[in-house]
Amino acid sequence: MPYQKGTGKRVVVALGGNALGNTPQEQLELVKHTASCIVDMISEGINVIVTHGNGPQVGMINNAFAFAAANDGKTPEMPFPEAGAMSQGYIGYQLSQAILNEMKIRGIMRSTANVVTQTVVYPDDPAFQNPTKPVGAFLTEEEAKAKAAETGWTYKEDAGRGWRQVVASPKPRRIVESDAIQDLFDNGYIVVCTGGGGVPVFEANDAYTGVPAVIDKDRSAAMMAATFKADMLVILTAVEKVAVNFNKPDQKDIDTMDIAQAREYIEQGQFAPGSMLPKVEACIEYVEEFPEGRALITSLEKAKDAINGKTGTVIVA
Repeated sequence: MPYQKGTGKRVVVALGGNALGNTPQEQLELVKHTASCIVDMISEGINVIVTHGNGPQVGMINNAFAFAAANDGKTPEMPFPEAGAMSQGYIGYQLSQAILNEMKIRGIMRSTANVVTQTVVYPDDPAFQNPTKPVGAFLTEEEAKAKAAETGWTYKEDAGRGWRQVVASPKPRRIVESDAIQDLFDNGYIVVCTGGGGVPVFEANDAYTGVPAVIDKDRSAAMMAATFKADMLVILTAVEKVAVNFNKPDQKDIDTMDIAQAREYIEQGQFAPGSMLPKVEACIEYVEEFPEGRALITSLEKAKDAINGKTGTVIVA
């Protein structure tokens, strides 16, 4: 069969944490199901960019290197940007392979590409003045202070469980590999990229330097969807629809809301800060930047139906 290009909508998909496991072995099994749901969309001719989280995976890499360094005296500790790039590589390998295998099973002659991605952030971002994202292993206070003096990294006490390195969560500004991703996207490749929001980098004097930080993956996906003028940003999570009064007797699912309604719900505190709030905020950023687009929040299993307007929560300008 000849190579096929997508002829339908252009969609950026942000996978939730439930799409990946906590170990490479667990993840290898879970991504088969994830790939099947994504290929359901691809089977309708949709051009897809897939983004994903990397929290447990980058933590595992960090902890493994830190443990080895502490116990064998030979292994170097892995800088956080490099650990992020490693996680992008192996998650992207498993995802792109699973999608490719599923397409072959269904006779879809399209191909995948995995792009390890850098995301430009600004040094004057206020997030760098107050790092809050804990990463890596737990240490004693004495160990943490020694590490801080040795490396210049920031450590904070974490809920009585010990001390951990903390990094900033700055706003994404630009994807360094945008041109390459755009070319692949336009030519029909299923692109896996911007894992964990991308490796954060500073840009100065036409050069890039990695910086220890964590970028919200949904915000990076929103920025990319707006940049590429994608027809739709799809943020996949554990629920079929966004709800107000969540888990209360008067819970109400939302079919559609515009930016003003979404902001009103945010003001009311309807969306949990560590859960639905950043997803809704990312959708707002996308449709503000590209009003012709539609943002969609739904579950992985319902993605195909939601893109076809049968379920999910749509956010419009």
